[in-house]
Amino acid sequence: MPTHDPQMLKGVLGLLLLSALSTSDHYGYGLVTLLRSSGFDELAEGTVYPGLTRLESAGFLESYLLRSDSGPARKYYRLTRSGAAELAHRRTSWSDLVQSVATATAPLHQTGESA
Repeated sequence: MPTHDPQMLKGVLGLLLLSALSTSDHYGYGLVTLLRSSGFDELAEGTVYPGLTRLESAGFLESYLLRSDSGPARKYYRLTRSGAAELAHRRTSWSDLVQSVATATAPLHQTGESA
């Protein structure tokens, strides 16, 4: 898999985390594993946990502890109502950005030029 630009990844991390949590609750390392299996092989745990903290501080996530059979209790995260609204907003923003980038770069692809 290609290596993703770390700055671009940092910019979309919130969207990725909110999206992953929109279908079910997850604990931190479970999210790392899920995102790695989705093509973000180089994603570091040290990137995900601060992202979760920021989203929780903003009120987009809430957390709870759940006992684990294989060790100490795990901190699980789930989307709040405002988190679901934020996810919808970020998805729209992402779609708009992708469209704008595609439009802006289309002439480069059509003429075969490179920057």
